[in-house]
Amino acid sequence: MIRDDYSALFAFIAVAQEGSFTRAAARLRVSQPALSYTVRDLEAKLGARLLQRSTRGVTLTEAGQRLLKRVAPEFAEIDAEIQALSELRDEPTGTIRITAIDYAIRSVLWPKLAAFLPRYPDIKVELNNEYQSVDIVARGYDAGVRFGQELAQDMISVRIGPDIRNTVVCSAAWLAGRKAPKTPDDLTGHPCINLRTSTYEGLYEWEFVKGKRAVNARVDGSVTFNNAYDILEAAKAGFGFAYLPQDMVRPYLDDGRLVSVLEEWCPVWPGLHLYYPNRRYPSRAMTLLVEALRYRDEN
Repeated sequence: MIRDDYSALFAFIAVAQEGSFTRAAARLRVSQPALSYTVRDLEAKLGARLLQRSTRGVTLTEAGQRLLKRVAPEFAEIDAEIQALSELRDEPTGTIRITAIDYAIRSVLWPKLAAFLPRYPDIKVELNNEYQSVDIVARGYDAGVRFGQELAQDMISVRIGPDIRNTVVCSAAWLAGRKAPKTPDDLTGHPCINLRTSTYEGLYEWEFVKGKRAVNARVDGSVTFNNAYDILEAAKAGFGFAYLPQDMVRPYLDDGRLVSVLEEWCPVWPGLHLYYPNRRYPSRAMTLLVEALRYRDEN
């Protein structure tokens, strides 16, 4: 493969990760027609269709999936090495892309980043909100955030937040005159606000634990969202029960707008963890960011 084909592979990776020629072109700072020509030329040289194009975007063919899985980690490693060399300069620099759910971004990442970023003006952070467990290397992310520390091979995990208790809440005004559920099974007779996620391939089942008994409850209601903060607003508006992190709803429990039920059934989850590839030479920017996000129990 000649040298120019490595640029074509880089272009292909960007399109695959973005799922769009338009977004990939903006990321690479080239025109969309030029990018499309580059990828088509690569397909012609390889003798295989890599991308399936449609009006809704692009998806990977089987050949494209195989190529992306093989070359994306290698290019990410090269980028990391180049970044490490560039940071022999005095000021740390670079862009760090992180995937996380909205709750993690608002409750942990952004409060810490708001204090961290002004100290390092040459470091940029991109936060992407998505309810999906992804291959961060294949998708072009530098790190991801999830509950607990169970990770894929060759990943490093750093705790960035305390343990989290989930709770079932509803509007105090809405519950007045209604019978509160005593067990998860009782939720069947009440409207609930659902969360749809890509990871769970549908509606998230509410998870409960009491002693040695674990229950996954499938709930139903008139409204479904794909993020926690819209669910909170719907609960406050009286659309039924919601299953949310306790610290998110604490202000509304304290002022009486929301009430909690099934407290003895609500589990405590291991706190949020940042995970990222185990590379020999992490960039200085990444090292500084990890230390800024690291959870330190002050108790």
